[in-house]
Amino acid sequence: MPKIAIKQDTEFTSPIEKLKWVMECLRDPENGCPWDREQNFKSILPYTIEEAYEVADAIENGSIDDLKEELGDLLLQVIYHAQIACESGHFTFDNVAQAVADKMISRHPHVFGDANAKHAADVNVIWDQQKEKEKSSQSALGGVAKGLPALLRAQKLQKKAAKIGFEWKNPDGAFRKVEEEISEFKNAKTPKEKEEEFGDLLIALANYARMEGINAEEALRKANDKFQIRFQGMETECADRGVNFKDLTLEEMLEYWARQKGKIKRL
Repeated sequence: MPKIAIKQDTEFTSPIEKLKWVMECLRDPENGCPWDREQNFKSILPYTIEEAYEVADAIENGSIDDLKEELGDLLLQVIYHAQIACESGHFTFDNVAQAVADKMISRHPHVFGDANAKHAADVNVIWDQQKEKEKSSQSALGGVAKGLPALLRAQKLQKKAAKIGFEWKNPDGAFRKVEEEISEFKNAKTPKEKEEEFGDLLIALANYARMEGINAEEALRKANDKFQIRFQGMETECADRGVNFKDLTLEEMLEYWARQKGKIKRL
């Protein structure tokens, strides 16, 4: 006999209720899964972040089946965190759903109220206005999560700073700052100084990208993908020629790289 009897789909009011029940069973103190019972907010955080990236991969790959599966995995993470919180008496999944629904209604007065928005740009203005009303932080930079990828966080911080006037008049000023940071990085002496100046350079680049309408995180992700495709193309070409890739000199590798670059200029 199973420790926990499996319920039929007809016993649930909705699929989300079934999923909540599954998580309750996994976390059951007596008959649940030993691994699941041991987890906490911090221990499952890496999985939550990983699942969000896998959703992004599914979208980029254009696979609807994969997207459905990965969205389910991401939803499971939400259910997981909510169940842990419920066990500690903090909040439930229903509280989470209620709060976000109320927030969406509040931030869309052009849909649920009397405000007007004809274009996406109008919506962005309304969204920021409604968000400003809700903000409890005194800092203009409040609300930017530290757990975001660094480039994405840099652009969000700079966007908030720009809203109160801390902004170059045009991208040229931002690019001159990039050049200044390159010079300071080149002149850094100690490892600590180099690390600091390199960080400043990345922030300057992220800000310039933002002013040019470039998503720095997305640009780097695409560059990573392009590098991987070209590098693996080099490996394939060597294998086809019966050449041991590891035996090539750097100059020979660069010749292979140039050929791959000619084949794959853009993703």
